[in-house]
Amino acid sequence: MTLTDDRQFPAALAAALAVPFDYADGDGVDFEPFEAFLSAEDTDDWFRAWTGNNDLDGGDFRVFGQDGSGGYAAFWLARPGRPLAEQPVVFLGSEGETGVVARDLGDFLWLLADGCGPYEAAAPYGADRTSRPDEALTAVADRFAPAARRTAGAVVELAAEEFPGFDDMIMDLCR
Repeated sequence: MTLTDDRQFPAALAAALAVPFDYADGDGVDFEPFEAFLSAEDTDDWFRAWTGNNDLDGGDFRVFGQDGSGGYAAFWLARPGRPLAEQPVVFLGSEGETGVVARDLGDFLWLLADGCGPYEAAAPYGADRTSRPDEALTAVADRFAPAARRTAGAVVELAAEEFPGFDDMIMDLCR
């Protein structure tokens, strides 16, 4: 199996996405997981529309959820030859927000466990990343990534340090 053909949720992601996310009237996590990755065709259509660049395809992304306004959370296949669980998680918002929100699936699990979703992690205006631990998501993170335990703020900071050029790279693709 190659990464370009990989459209199966890793077990850890499936377990996390099976837990309901509490929007809490706007004070919680604004995240709506999908039941499966977007198809390659739908990912291409989305990425072309998002960038305004019909010369691109979305082959470097595996989209698995969205926020309430339609921004997408996805794995970004930035590490050639590495499994999906070792790829960074990114968010591309409906209003142009972009960001690497976690360095890999383990970090993403801890982001969620600390009460932060992809939108909140990428929010451009100093999002409130106050720790709001979720018991069920903490159990998932403990099960699949016990050594990666950290706060949402630390997850986002480490992702930004490792992938500082993501936002510029995406903006350079836009027309």
